[in-house]
Amino acid sequence: MSKLEILFRMLDGDRIQCDVVSPRGYKVSLSGSNTDNEPVVGEGILGDNRSLVTNAWAYALARYAAVTLPDQDLQKAAEKRAQGFKKVAAWIAEVAEDLTDEKKYGWCSSCFGEHAHRKAKRPLGQLPAYICDACGSPTLPCASLTCRHMAVREEGALRVQRYCAEHRHEIPGFAKADRTMAALNDYEEFLKYDKPNLARTVKVVGLAGVGLAAAAPFALLAAPAIGGAAGALIGGYSGVAATNFGLALLGGGAVAAGGLGMAGGTAVITALGAALGGALGASVMNAYVREDKSFHVELLQGGPGVPVIVCNGFLSETGVGWGEWQEIIKERYPDSPVYRVHWGARELKHLAFLGGGGVAKAFGGAVLKDAAARAAKAGAKRLGPIAPALVAADLAKNPWHVAKNRAEKTGVILADLLARTREDSYVLVGHSLGARAMVVAAQAMASKKDGPRVQAMHLLGAAIGGKSDWSTLTAAVEDAVYNYHSTNDSVLKYAYAASQPGEKAAGYMGFKPADKKLLNIDVSGQVKGHSEYPKTVQLLSQRPAARVGPAEISA
Repeated sequence: MSKLEILFRMLDGDRIQCDVVSPRGYKVSLSGSNTDNEPVVGEGILGDNRSLVTNAWAYALARYAAVTLPDQDLQKAAEKRAQGFKKVAAWIAEVAEDLTDEKKYGWCSSCFGEHAHRKAKRPLGQLPAYICDACGSPTLPCASLTCRHMAVREEGALRVQRYCAEHRHEIPGFAKADRTMAALNDYEEFLKYDKPNLARTVKVVGLAGVGLAAAAPFALLAAPAIGGAAGALIGGYSGVAATNFGLALLGGGAVAAGGLGMAGGTAVITALGAALGGALGASVMNAYVREDKSFHVELLQGGPGVPVIVCNGFLSETGVGWGEWQEIIKERYPDSPVYRVHWGARELKHLAFLGGGGVAKAFGGAVLKDAAARAAKAGAKRLGPIAPALVAADLAKNPWHVAKNRAEKTGVILADLLARTREDSYVLVGHSLGARAMVVAAQAMASKKDGPRVQAMHLLGAAIGGKSDWSTLTAAVEDAVYNYHSTNDSVLKYAYAASQPGEKAAGYMGFKPADKKLLNIDVSGQVKGHSEYPKTVQLLSQRPAARVGPAEISA
């Protein structure tokens, strides 16, 4: 047999092509624009395998980026992703080209559906390999003798059996993954595992040092699962390709991840709406909760009204109970059940240096003002000497970007939880990065047609860029998005600008463009610092004709 080949070619204009040729001579040709999420697939049995097609196409897109991106670091990052995609595609092609008629039926640890799996011919001495009829990913029977589910089959001659996602605690339970909950605070019962974690002490022999590509199934633990889900939903990727592609987009512009910035990250997160309340969403939620031990939802009060969700930011009061929320929420929503989302204790703690009287004390107002101005011209890397913590070149270690990404993931998880409940609508209230989490939650909820709606949103000192296309946000809201902003907020004026070059926070300058469902409420007359919003702002219930007290409203 010949060697397996995966070939990339650039055609005329923006068109590219990828050919996959298996050792037995089976071939599939993929073609399309360099911006197409899905290629035109040629004839052949390999073209019927969804995971193979999408991983091979991901390789082609990454290779195109590797030779066309203007920055050398970006090119290297794209090439690294390309090789990961290529390796997974090659493994799938190797297994999928020679299938038998023998089948097993069970839950798939790659797509989390219950399907048939066809056995592949493999060399003697290797563990068996199957292909899921639905997603096309390589699988094998779970190592538990009493389990009939299918585990993810990694590349190579594995000598230790794999456990299914249920026995690896990558999902609470296959059968209950798409169940609904009576109320939001039932989530803890939903997340209880149906099976013991049999994989806790198992180590796969022969994988040390080979990297993520060999050791990353579709349903990964912790943050990679978020990227895996995003990659799967936006392009149908599987395994490491889903992880790399999704994390790259969720990276918020990180050079190391080859990110597409906030707009690209939000687009991917919003695409997760299709999985909200389903098995894939359950896997993502499970991974997040295992990563963020501080995450929990606390019921503050009951009531017959529309449920209200409040979410704190990095200068909010911590601990349990109402904190600073009691007066502001009870005044506006006295009869509603109220839930408080706790999240990101570790990440938010690292931003505590921004408190204590404002960011001006941390670095000096003049210094940060100059830093923000130069950031817009020169980029974050040049700001190291003046604000190293906020503009670290390595975004993986930058406390602001770590907390920002955690907030966005929290929004995805909250959206999945809300989609599982039987409520018709919710009110979302967030402060600072908590407001960012609420924006992401609403955007994700908007993409789920049969999910609960957002009756209204109240964003206080929102730590999110103000200028964008906010149609995905307003589409989720029945009443309006109320954005309370203050020009006296030094954290958003200086620190946000320094850490997000070229952006102005919505909590500082308002959303642009505003419209009848996206209202900017200027509370500069009351709010003199980033932590003062919950203590001084009055939540609005409808759009006034001109003014409400000292708060100026614009649309």
